[in-house]
Amino acid sequence: MAFLEIGLKETIEHGSFTDNSPATFSLTDEDHTIANVVRFTLNQDPRVTFCGYSIPHPLEARVNIIVQTTGDPAREVLKDACQNLMLMCRHVRCTFDKAVEDFKASNVVKAMKIDSQDSSGDDSEESE
Repeated sequence: MAFLEIGLKETIEHGSFTDNSPATFSLTDEDHTIANVVRFTLNQDPRVTFCGYSIPHPLEARVNIIVQTTGDPAREVLKDACQNLMLMCRHVRCTFDKAVEDFKASNVVKAMKIDSQDSSGDDSEESE
C-alpha cells in the first residue's frame, strides 16, 4: 500500500507493483459527494478506460474509487483529475461571485434597498 496526497484527509492506493494502470483508491471520511464528482472528472480523461466507485458499507465513511487507464499510472491520472476538479470549482466560485456582485450593483437591489454593509437597522439586534 502506498499513500497518496491529493488534498483529502487520507487516501490509500491498492494496486499492483508491476502494472500501474489499474488501481483502487480508498478515501476515508468521504461519501458519494466527492466520489461521484471525482468519477465524473476521471471519465472525462481519454486515458481512463474504466472508472467507478463503491461504498463498502453505509455505516462506514469510506469510498473506494476504481481506476483503469490505457497505460498511464492511475495515481498520476487521479492527481490530474483532482487538479482539473479544483480548477472547475475555482471557475464556478469566480462566476458565482461575479454574478452576486453584478446583482448587488444592479438597479433591482438599489430599488429594494438591500445592502450587506448596512447594519444600522434594529432587525440585526432582534435576530440574536
